[in-house]
Amino acid sequence: MRAVGLFALAIVILASWLISQRHVILVRIMAMQGVADLSPPADEGPGVRWHDDYFTVQPLGPGTFAIGEPRYYQQNFSYLIAGTQRAILFDAGPGHRDIRPVAESLTDLPITFIPSHFHYDHVGNTITFENVAVLDLPYLRERAPDGFLQLSFEEHLGEAEGFEAPVLQIDEWLAPGAEIDLGGRSLEVLYTPGHTEDSISLLDRASGFVFSGDFIYPGPLFAFLPNSGMGDYIQGAENLLAVASERTRMASKLDPPTSRCWKIDR
Repeated sequence: MRAVGLFALAIVILASWLISQRHVILVRIMAMQGVADLSPPADEGPGVRWHDDYFTVQPLGPGTFAIGEPRYYQQNFSYLIAGTQRAILFDAGPGHRDIRPVAESLTDLPITFIPSHFHYDHVGNTITFENVAVLDLPYLRERAPDGFLQLSFEEHLGEAEGFEAPVLQIDEWLAPGAEIDLGGRSLEVLYTPGHTEDSISLLDRASGFVFSGDFIYPGPLFAFLPNSGMGDYIQGAENLLAVASERTRMASKLDPPTSRCWKIDR
């Protein structure tokens, strides 16, 4: 009986360890499988043009563009949002190709890069930007006293595709609820944790757009990673619902708002 009890305890300990290391195991499996080949170019629908053989551009309204990577298996969308004085690039994809020339072809204004969160398929990795802004959270500030933030394995997860966690040079810290003045247009920083504890969305009240990154999009939402959780998702959803209206339209990593855009029901 004692042997059976020790065996059961060992199984429990092993299961607990496997659960605690599930993100590491997932990343290692993905890395062993290798990076998926680029899919061939295809017709991406009305209003979408190919910038080159990799990126697409879709205008969403004045000074607003969805920059797509439809040949990349995750099919990312990043967003260029411009006012009269400055522009924001919200997310930058995985960095398989440099997104900066695409963004710079859409505006002559100075561009600030803002990642919705720090996963590798959003931060551009080896791409550098003249201005970078991130969410002002105490634990991030503490790690970047000199303005340089080294991303951790758990925040980045880039080993799955061979990306080393980069160092971000922070030029601007964004407080939750802050207004970003673009000149004739402003964006509100929404703290929307859940997918990660540092996730943000950007609200454009004038147009009704919410640029949501990975916080919400069609399909399964990931909340099992090391710095994510369902409790945080509830907080993020409450923050989003507090500013949502019948005009709210979601512009996510996987789905820019179109004529079939989906709205939030309160």
